Amino acid sequence: MTAFNIKICGLSTPETLSAALDSGADMVGFVFHPKSPRFAAPERFADLARRVEGRARKVALMVNPADDDAAAWADCIGADLVQLHGAALLTGEGRDETPERVARLGQRLALPILKAIGVSAPADLDLARAYRDSAAMILLDAKPPKDAAYPGGHGRPFDWGMLAGLDPALPVMLSGGLTPANVAEAIAVTRSYGINLAGVDVSTGVESAPGVKDVAKIRDFVAAARSAAGRG
Repeated sequence: MTAFNIKICGLSTPETLSAALDSGADMVGFVFHPKSPRFAAPERFADLARRVEGRARKVALMVNPADDDAAAWADCIGADLVQLHGAALLTGEGRDETPERVARLGQRLALPILKAIGVSAPADLDLARAYRDSAAMILLDAKPPKDAAYPGGHGRPFDWGMLAGLDPALPVMLSGGLTPANVAEAIAVTRSYGINLAGVDVSTGVESAPGVKDVAKIRDFVAAARSAAGRG
């Protein structure tokens, strides 16, 4: 089984980064997508990344990035992983995050890839299987509304019961609408299906407003997830 990770995504201030690190988060995420309310200038992220000092793994979140941008952003924070949160298509053109392109980016960056898959129906899980050989882990997120300006961080869970048919050998992280109040249930339900749960990821669920992280919620989330995962 893959080691369990708690990821706090969309951090953009020293105070909230410190809360994540002091609480024991395993991964901290920085959003390189201008349409997201969690986006900040690369210079700010670089400054924040220097504060991590090996206490957690740094994740650069990108959406259908150009190859050169992906390399620059990953280098900017000294990323340990790259999260690709763009179009997950089995066939596509240009920047679409097909399994083949994900594999190429991982090789170019020499970094493991966390590939996000939007889920709203059982058929969406077929995409997760398609990335078995090109991504180190799959992040299962709630599929965004059709008119959404950005693909993640909308605070909506999907029906975890759909995971019953997922390949239990596939390492996945769970995201989408998680909060300090429901993360323990989410972990228990997911594990009840024998799934290789590599961790949980939260953004909106630890905010007081879009893009505004709440220190107390971060602490509560990490504590609840750690306890539920059996590491508390």
